[in-house]
Amino acid sequence: MTNLSHAVREAAGSVIDPELRRSLAELGMIGAVSAENGVAQVEVRLTIAGCPAAQKIESDVRAAAASVSGVTEVAVDVQVMTAEQRAELLAHLRPGGPKQNPFGPGTLTRVIAVTSGKGGVGKSTLTANLAASLAHQGFRVGILDADVYGFSIPALMGLAPDGVAAKPTRLDDMIVPPVGHDVKVISIGMFVENANAAVAWRGPMLQRTITQFLTDVYFGDLDFLLLDLPPGTGDVAITVGQQLPNAEVLVVTTGQSAASEVAVRAGVVARQTGQRILGVVENMGPLVLQDGSAIALFGQGGADTVAHELSIGQDKAVEVLARIPLSLGLREGGDQGTPIVLSHPADPAAHAINELARVIAHSGPSRAGINLGISPA
Repeated sequence: MTNLSHAVREAAGSVIDPELRRSLAELGMIGAVSAENGVAQVEVRLTIAGCPAAQKIESDVRAAAASVSGVTEVAVDVQVMTAEQRAELLAHLRPGGPKQNPFGPGTLTRVIAVTSGKGGVGKSTLTANLAASLAHQGFRVGILDADVYGFSIPALMGLAPDGVAAKPTRLDDMIVPPVGHDVKVISIGMFVENANAAVAWRGPMLQRTITQFLTDVYFGDLDFLLLDLPPGTGDVAITVGQQLPNAEVLVVTTGQSAASEVAVRAGVVARQTGQRILGVVENMGPLVLQDGSAIALFGQGGADTVAHELSIGQDKAVEVLARIPLSLGLREGGDQGTPIVLSHPADPAAHAINELARVIAHSGPSRAGINLGISPA
């Protein structure tokens, strides 16, 4: 291989697959490469026929090859992996084999389950913005939308602009989640016909769905996995507690006593399954009016009540980690699929959520002493 061909292969191989978030070279997606008289030819092997990222991959490879000194023309030959090549790729991505839950005890990923006692307290909106904020700070983040009946994460993350959520890519028995605002997202909403489709499942189906999301979806190496739980203490909350006893639980409430009283129960159930209460967030706080005054439409103090109740009998008090003010921009950002923490970070609600993300990022259990599964050569 000539020096120019080698340089072109290095450049093309450094392109990152937008779904798998690894280089094409690492994924074995670069085939034959040649470069003579300034003309570079690069073979790209897509994982599947009809790959949704095909156009971007081809464009990025073309640009990368063209950036090599001495290259004046680039030809990209797009092919599809053979079954054997795809099997090698899957074995590389999942060395432990399929049907393994990579986020159970011992994982290096911090799993944060966002829960509430009742619906309508802004739990999903908070989850979406918190994930976007953590990703913007440079962390690798994923969201598992476990609110099977009331799924809304795809729309909140800009992955359902026309009312139909983006579809995951299937690689044999592995599911590759779509990416919104640099966050990997999976939701039952991506498997139904439209956003208004009703999911009417009993407990066993709910449990199977959450299990499949944890085992079959390829999130890759994450710093944080956020779970948007359905409100209350039903089947999903129990299943998550059983499969992810290492999860930290963020309890969301409003200032209203009707919300805070039932939020305590959600925290109690989480603790009964061995999960740790990360803290409490009071959402929909006082709305600041144009004249500078504030009106507490949903009351105040609910988070303090929840934190106090969940602290009883514990060695360490549960803290109120954030108070998010009511914000029109926060609601509008959700409707548009653009988290306010990215579009208007100066908004009081965005500022509070960004501060919450920083608090969470610098808290959590120590990773010292965890076996990384590697040994010196």
